[in-house]
Amino acid sequence: MTIILHIARRDNWEKAEASGQYCADTLMSQGFIHCSTPRQIIPVANTRFRGEKDLVLLCIESEKVDADIRYENLEGGDDLFPHIYGSLNPDAVVDVLDFKPHADGTFALPQMREGDDNGNNDLPG
Repeated sequence: MTIILHIARRDNWEKAEASGQYCADTLMSQGFIHCSTPRQIIPVANTRFRGEKDLVLLCIESEKVDADIRYENLEGGDDLFPHIYGSLNPDAVVDVLDFKPHADGTFALPQMREGDDNGNNDLPG
């Protein structure tokens, strides 16, 4: 099982659960949903979401995602990020974790539930 992660606003995720599909803002503007590996998620969070509240971390089992997932870097770096090219089917989300910043606005990876392992030791614990 390979777990990829996506930072979502809590209200957007709750709407997705009710509607049966999750469409991040970037799906409309860039054509895909940005995701990260567990190793990549904290630098992304601290750069793009610093200090934001009411966020959740979606733990996505990539094998269950209906849409195409491509690992790529569109900003010219060497690190490849998972991008979901289409809406995310909620049944691919195996865990939803509160994702709260510390007092200084930075993030740390929350404790993953027992059994959330992607098989390549990319998750802590």
